[in-house]
Amino acid sequence: MNYLTMHEKPDVELDQMIIAFAGWADAAEAATNTVKYVQRRLNARKFAEIDAEEFYDFAQTRPTSMRTKDGRRRIRWPANEFSWAMKPDGSSGLLFFLGVEPNLRWRAFSQTIAGLAREMGVKTVVHMGALLDAVPHTRTVRVTGSSTDPNLRDAFENREIRSSNYQGPTGISSVVLEACANEGMDYASIWGHTSHYLQAAPNYRVSLTMAGTLSRVLNIPLYLEELDSAARTFDEEVEKAIGDDEQVRSYVEKLEARYDEATPPTEMPDPTELVRDLEQYLRSEQRRRPGDATG
Repeated sequence: MNYLTMHEKPDVELDQMIIAFAGWADAAEAATNTVKYVQRRLNARKFAEIDAEEFYDFAQTRPTSMRTKDGRRRIRWPANEFSWAMKPDGSSGLLFFLGVEPNLRWRAFSQTIAGLAREMGVKTVVHMGALLDAVPHTRTVRVTGSSTDPNLRDAFENREIRSSNYQGPTGISSVVLEACANEGMDYASIWGHTSHYLQAAPNYRVSLTMAGTLSRVLNIPLYLEELDSAARTFDEEVEKAIGDDEQVRSYVEKLEARYDEATPPTEMPDPTELVRDLEQYLRSEQRRRPGDATG
């Protein structure tokens, strides 16, 4: 069964594909915003999409209702869209995929993506992801990653991008990468680590680092000044918010000390545990405040 809707077919070879999924692997929307920014800078054009009907339980992943300018209601379904753009040097094209993790039929969904990638001539797939981690926002954004492509693996090593030893529950991105590998493609995965106490989206600071990393490892010149400005504004707002909260500021200082003393871990943490740690810390601080004791 064909789950693709093709609006047009690019007439150039698209030798690299960049993908990201909203949801579980997109902490603070850092990964999807990175890909959207690159798409916009390269004037990417949508040319195909996957029909949502077969892959979602709409009671879990609900469509959204929107009101148009003329007052009508419009339903927006989970979007899984392909677009393409020429590389700045004109040598070949880039294939982009932005999607939402499906609830159903992961293998059929992944094979649909891999099949189109093969048809378009893709040789390497790069997944962009973002995760919550016990990292202070005052330090350089941590990026981890791995690749089966020797050139990208060398680029990662040259930039001290370490791989993760994580094993456990996974997301749709891993299934898609495996499907692409089964079609003979190399793949890479780049993860930006987001401070777990800053879950508000979007986190432009992480997106800026991820976009810069993508630009360097794929040798794609990108104008990043706009994203850099958004990241600076984000940092200012975070500093203002934390500066007004003595408990959170104290927690960040303790996290900074731990981070600076330890070798940065590469395993993906459990976000639930990290948030629980912060909540427990704040409750303990609340109990220590003068006048809060009872009895």
